[in-house]
Amino acid sequence: QVQLVESGGGLVQAGGSLRLSCAASGRTFSSYAMGWFRQAPGKEREFVAAISWGGSTTHYAGSVKGRFTISRDNAKNTVYLQMNSLRPEDTGVYYCAADPSGRTITSRGTLYDYWGQGTQVTVSS
Repeated sequence: QVQLVESGGGLVQAGGSLRLSCAASGRTFSSYAMGWFRQAPGKEREFVAAISWGGSTTHYAGSVKGRFTISRDNAKNTVYLQMNSLRPEDTGVYYCAADPSGRTITSRGTLYDYWGQGTQVTVSS
């Protein structure tokens, strides 16, 4: 059992940057693969980025590759999403998720067991 709390969302101009944080409860955070997903108004949730429990493996959606960076600090029980060169189409509610199964990494949302409440990211033109 784990609780995830996202923060760092807000309004930003196109071309700007934001860093999202996801603070996790529980002493086993370091053994969880973690992911970020987003959902735009009227659209389905989509995968953004994922990172293995040790941080050595990452995966990104093609739409954010080269602009976003996922990282984690297991000592702080926190995963981050650094978002640069933001575009209006990046607007949405961003969720972090945890996979405690021992799986190295996954982009499939159905395989994540724990989800945060989400944080709103709005990118203006």
